[in-house]
Amino acid sequence: MSENLSTPLPVFHDRDCDLSIIRGKRVAVVGYGSQGRTHALNLRDSGVADVVVGLKAGSATRAKAEADGFTVMTAGAATAGADVVAVMVSDEAHRDLWRNELAPAMKPGAALVFAHGLSVRFGLVEPRPDLDVVLASPKGIGPRIRDLYEAGEGVFCLFGVHQDATGGAHALGLSYAAALGCGRKGILQTTFRDECESDLFGEQVVLCGGVAELIDAAFNKLVDAGYPPEVAWFECFYEVKLVTDLMFDLGVAGAFGKISNTAEYGAYLTGPRVVGEPSRAAMDDVLQEVQSGDFVRRLMRDHDAGSPDLLARRAALGRRRIETVGAHLKAVADRAKD
Repeated sequence: MSENLSTPLPVFHDRDCDLSIIRGKRVAVVGYGSQGRTHALNLRDSGVADVVVGLKAGSATRAKAEADGFTVMTAGAATAGADVVAVMVSDEAHRDLWRNELAPAMKPGAALVFAHGLSVRFGLVEPRPDLDVVLASPKGIGPRIRDLYEAGEGVFCLFGVHQDATGGAHALGLSYAAALGCGRKGILQTTFRDECESDLFGEQVVLCGGVAELIDAAFNKLVDAGYPPEVAWFECFYEVKLVTDLMFDLGVAGAFGKISNTAEYGAYLTGPRVVGEPSRAAMDDVLQEVQSGDFVRRLMRDHDAGSPDLLARRAALGRRRIETVGAHLKAVADRAKD
């Protein structure tokens, strides 16, 4: 692949989006977690007057949605009257939610909006042919997207049209993304497939799986070699944010220009040894598992069994040595405030 972007993705900004489209719709936001709450609030603050929230009976977030001033219904009831249904629940819940509540209630010609392409890409949701199906995936965690919106800023958004039944899906999707505040930064057009598969790969290889395991392995290597756990925690964990913030602001090359010559030279010598051919082979395997659907099938098998594997791994993560050291150092910092 060329190092130059020969065919960059189409990019849209506020000037390319017609907010009146989404403002004229009734929008049902199904789910009121990190993303759902942000979508509902940003839509309303962008002039979408008719936003309702769909939640299951007894949902822990019902009181929060009502306190924010939204009418709360069951997911099916919210969907039945909506022109646009934004599905903001966890990926593994989409299949049953769609089958049992949303599909029977969707009115003809309505639009489905997803913040992640997984359930459509891998067939957990199979929309009727009369529905518009749109991806609007802001690149950030919900509370941060909300904070930036309130500050008059925005985050990048990945946008795509999976199904254009009405002929208006593209304009509707741009309008929806702009109402989230993303037109202030940039709305990049892609596909459900590309967003979903690259997102899963990035989460597993870099953002969550790779980074967490690299930090933990390096930390334990130092501690097992006799170095103080506190020192190892700072060198292998604490300073990660400092360096990644520099990389985010300046790019990797720019960040390397700000660190010491010692750190920079060591990075050139050692980075390719740590992420060498075995790591790249593992990345090939991960990408194949994502593309083939093997990962999603495994996710859903665990979900259908009550998530025993996920919960066991979550509990084991909390027991790792690095977590204990981090908690100790945070307590040290808190005592300084007394």
